[in-house]
Amino acid sequence: MAEHADHPAYPVGLRLNGRRVVVVGGGQVAQRRLPALIASGADITLVSPSATPSVEAMADTGEIRWERRRYEDGDLADTWYALVACSDQAAADAASAEAERTRTWCVRSDDAEAATAWTPATGRSENVTVAVLTTTSQGRDPRYSAAVRDAIVEGLRDGTLAAPHHRTRAPGVALVGGGPGDPDLITVRGRRLLAEADVVIADRLGPRDLLDELPPHVEVIDAAKIPYGRYMAQEAINQALIEHAKAGRAVVRLKGGDPFVFGRGMEEAQALAAEGIPCTVVPGISSSISVPSAAGIPVTHRGVAHEFTVVSGHVAPEDPRSLVDWAALAQLRGTLVLLMAVDKIGAIAAALIAHGKDPLTPVALVQEGTTAAQRRVDATLATVGERAVAEEVRPPAVIVIGEVVAVGPVPLVPSAE
Repeated sequence: MAEHADHPAYPVGLRLNGRRVVVVGGGQVAQRRLPALIASGADITLVSPSATPSVEAMADTGEIRWERRRYEDGDLADTWYALVACSDQAAADAASAEAERTRTWCVRSDDAEAATAWTPATGRSENVTVAVLTTTSQGRDPRYSAAVRDAIVEGLRDGTLAAPHHRTRAPGVALVGGGPGDPDLITVRGRRLLAEADVVIADRLGPRDLLDELPPHVEVIDAAKIPYGRYMAQEAINQALIEHAKAGRAVVRLKGGDPFVFGRGMEEAQALAAEGIPCTVVPGISSSISVPSAAGIPVTHRGVAHEFTVVSGHVAPEDPRSLVDWAALAQLRGTLVLLMAVDKIGAIAAALIAHGKDPLTPVALVQEGTTAAQRRVDATLATVGERAVAEEVRPPAVIVIGEVVAVGPVPLVPSAE
């Protein structure tokens, strides 16, 4: 029965947990639709003589039951919902007819007008599901539905489309990894939490451009300027997190990279736990892998490096406070990635050479990686100390040591603006 603008489809959310669902056909359409049905908790039976490798894997892991045959009349008995997505026209028509007789809501991928239900364009952001159906006098417009869905979901994720939560907010802090610097490289969840924040305590190396997007009422605290001096800075940051959270504010601790990669995130989480304050950790893209990638350097490469090691270089090798076994690192054949090591790279290179590392090992210094100011300086282990000084390389910079530096460079497509 054709749908008309004066009789639009009635939207409803199906609760399929534990209820029988039958999918006829195991091709690409089924492959796209099955994950959401599995997530709903439905009891799924697939009827199809063949299936894509991904659908077959769902059967192998027990997420669905697969009956390897063509559809037969009666397959929809006791079924709450059916998805007909097969290329066999006769089977599709027969399954659709059975669904009509048994009053089973049935979606057809090949002929929407012959179906009793339509699948909306859906998307999710946190605990919100967006479902969009559009109809015109000429019929459905799935592409427009998808475009509207994408616009809404993107707005919810990046905070440009927001609605107030009508609930009591429990005290809590989110430790958010902001990524290596490019504001587009923060996670979706991190961006959403920023949009919901009352207070943001930000590191100097966090993605600063994101702070400009915050609403005027959001209090932004520069962690580098919290009082009591450098020695007490971490304790002061911990105290600021605790005080604002206990005041009932939504607090985001915005860090560069990942909170737990040389970011003192665990220290802050422990301080919050000691005060009984819930803490959510949002992982971020670490500069240790993203910055080399942005500069055209793979930290691993087949036949070149089978491992990579990330090392903090803020303490010189000869310093008694160092926890790094530089002698062991010099013997590794893989890639060394150094963070916070610009002013110590000469001493580090000398230590590696002294412990047997080839002085001709390629080295790359990537400054301000993933940002508009990114630049790369190449050297060898023997020359990197002098090159860093001559080229005036300054933090933040990621230093890559290993044969992977010489794998490229290859032409890279710049990030879309």
